[in-house]
Amino acid sequence: MTTEELKERSRIYRRKILKYIYHAKAGHTGGSLSIVDILNVLYNEIMNVSPENFHSNLRDRYVQSKGHCVEALYVVLADKGFFPEEDLLTLCKYNSPYIGHPTKYINGMEQNTGGLGHGLPICSGMALAAKKDNSPVKVFTVLGDGEMAEGSNWEAMMFAAHYKLDNLCAILDYNKLQITAPNAEVMGLEPIDKKLEAFGWAVKHVDGHDLEELTQTLKSLPFEAGKPSFVIAHTTKGKGISYMENVLKWHHGVPSAEQYALAMSELD
Repeated sequence: MTTEELKERSRIYRRKILKYIYHAKAGHTGGSLSIVDILNVLYNEIMNVSPENFHSNLRDRYVQSKGHCVEALYVVLADKGFFPEEDLLTLCKYNSPYIGHPTKYINGMEQNTGGLGHGLPICSGMALAAKKDNSPVKVFTVLGDGEMAEGSNWEAMMFAAHYKLDNLCAILDYNKLQITAPNAEVMGLEPIDKKLEAFGWAVKHVDGHDLEELTQTLKSLPFEAGKPSFVIAHTTKGKGISYMENVLKWHHGVPSAEQYALAMSELD
């Protein structure tokens, strides 16, 4: 896709995220809007994964460690043809498999996630298995910044560096807000790049909403031979909706009818 085509796809994805959250009356709106540009680039430009090859051992793997922002992933998977988009009208409804966190009941989902700190350890194991098989498979995960306080992530980072898993890429959705307060107030991460480098990772900063920069960065993997790659993607919670951007309450929130109409008009 061209950069302009990717931008249009992100605009459409944002409209659909809002549509299905509004219909379900539940969802993690702010974070879904902050990660959707990353997912757009991963699924449309970077990863070798599709409905046709999803059961092949040669597919690339994506595990969404930031599982509570599953609405963005649902919309992208539907767009790629993993399941009919109309299924999302059952989001968070009784007996629907489309619940508020990723589950393997959904075609295209690699792992159940939601308990924070699980995605990177899982991906590290996947990447090691691919190395042992001499496989070309690449493994990706998106982490939330509030999630970085989980010790399991740092154990996984030591593991991945020790085994030289340069087929592994972790992407941090660094919107700097978590459910109760800014990260800096709850558990400060800085200097996050120096910490990651000290754990043996190759690190790059990107604008997490610049689709061209995201594409170029992810096409340059691995950043260093023999090292896992970490992308610090600087994002905005609620990106694209004026009254949601950088507003803590939209971590989990459903717009009113008036707010929904305003949001959709802003995305026209």
